[in-house]
Amino acid sequence: MQKIVDFILELDKLKGVTRKTRPIGLDRYENSAEHSWQIAMLGASLAHLAEAPVDLDRVTAMLLVHDIGEIDTGDTIVYAEGGWEERKRDELAAVTRIFGLLPEPQRERFMELWIEFERSETAESRFANAVDRAMPVLLNLANNGQSWRENGITHERVVRRVAPQIRAGCPALWDYLEARLEEARRSGWFGTG
Repeated sequence: MQKIVDFILELDKLKGVTRKTRPIGLDRYENSAEHSWQIAMLGASLAHLAEAPVDLDRVTAMLLVHDIGEIDTGDTIVYAEGGWEERKRDELAAVTRIFGLLPEPQRERFMELWIEFERSETAESRFANAVDRAMPVLLNLANNGQSWRENGITHERVVRRVAPQIRAGCPALWDYLEARLEEARRSGWFGTG
């Protein structure tokens, strides 16, 4: 029991990892714990539109563990270019440490889910990656491009960073977003790079 309690209390640190997007109507930035909860709900809401049938319990678990490494590494904006190999190496070390707080079989189960998400080879992981990539886009669309403008993120960069994963995991979601991203481009909601 103590190992599980220690793990859960370690996860509390995810609430202190600040991201680059603001929650709708708030002046502060969201944290990674809020992001994980919200994408788990988005995944549950969109599962019927996944590119292939998915095990929703597995998707939800993946979405809840995928950013745990940020406790040690911090968050990197999804639109960042370069440095991803080092970033993923550091996140692997972090989740190895954090999941290592748990006894077996929980340690192995969570590590397998994290690796499955990262590899994006199963229907569940492709869908989970689609949902993860979509949420910052949805928040930016609701906030008039807030983090795009603040961080100089261009329309082309957004599409390049999110379209392949969203198309692969939830084509209907990409169809929805593609049109809205074009509207946002016409409205001047993107940075200039």
